[in-house]
Amino acid sequence: MSAGFFDYDEDPIEDFDSARVGDEVAYEDEQQEMFEHYRFDIASGQVPMRVDKYLATHMEYTSRHRIQLAIKADYIRVNDKVVKANYIVRPGDVVTFVMPYQRRGLEILPENIPLNIVYEDDDVLVLNKDAGMVVHPGHGHFSGTLVNALAYHLGISQGPDAEDERMGVLVHRIDKDTSGLLVVAKNDEAQLNLARQFFVHSIERRYVAIVWGNLKDDEGTITGNIGRDPNDRMRFKVFPEGDHGKHAVTHYRVLERFGYVTVVECRLETGRTHQIRVHFNWIGHPLFNDARYDGAEIRKGTIYAKYRRFIENCFAILPRQALHAKTLGFVHPRTGQMVRFDSPLPDDMQALIEKWRKYSENMGQFLDSEE
Repeated sequence: MSAGFFDYDEDPIEDFDSARVGDEVAYEDEQQEMFEHYRFDIASGQVPMRVDKYLATHMEYTSRHRIQLAIKADYIRVNDKVVKANYIVRPGDVVTFVMPYQRRGLEILPENIPLNIVYEDDDVLVLNKDAGMVVHPGHGHFSGTLVNALAYHLGISQGPDAEDERMGVLVHRIDKDTSGLLVVAKNDEAQLNLARQFFVHSIERRYVAIVWGNLKDDEGTITGNIGRDPNDRMRFKVFPEGDHGKHAVTHYRVLERFGYVTVVECRLETGRTHQIRVHFNWIGHPLFNDARYDGAEIRKGTIYAKYRRFIENCFAILPRQALHAKTLGFVHPRTGQMVRFDSPLPDDMQALIEKWRKYSENMGQFLDSEE
């Protein structure tokens, strides 16, 4: 079994397009999927065989150990029912199997890049990613990524023929220009366990964002299907319910109001790509300085030159979208205990909030009432 790194969409179990029977499915965007999906129709001539042995025989690149772990985590069904490893498959059975993805055939070069490690043991590593760091090589970023740094830290050199069994697998991801917490699985058992928690939406994830405008309510929920924008492959958008895209839910509460912008805490019920950024843009409150989703221009406030200079200074303080993955909680794969980590806001977001706080205190009487 080769070691592997891969960054995953946070809640991707529904985010796949089926392609062919008896093999892994083809994905619209493979790098943003978390699971491989398999289906096997048991042929009429098949001799009775344990399901774990059958799958190990028919899945060339997956060890029997990983298959047994997946069965233990209830990832395998026969005729739509969860089965144990000793289930005997027979002709006519339909075996469906979901396996957390393992990247294969991609060389990862270790690089001595400092990491802000919050916690580490034999099973998991929790780190605080800086804004601006790409998570995984690709799309013009083949070095200097978080995965290159992890390869160095864990002492792993991955390539098509790698034999190192230590994993170092990211079981979720955050965007390049989003800062905050990520968990890394260091072995098969941890990866299967953590992936299962994302599978059933039990992971706790809370973000802090600064959005344009004055939100009407102190708390709220944004619900809207998210899918890739057919007019711009680099963006995602909200589609009418039941039309296109995947179901997505974001809960939020207001932390602080500055009239023209609002600081919010977001809790993800689902984890679609760019979910917070897309949802708030959809309701007319894009994230502050989010260039991809219409937040890098003046959206609220006055037309006066002094105000425009103030906003330009704010953009200079925070030259990215105002989003930080602040809280991460999960059940530890070995101990079974709930663990929770909290990351303080980075300096750039703290400085931006303080600048807006002073502005609103000094200019509050002039703030518009518009939302």
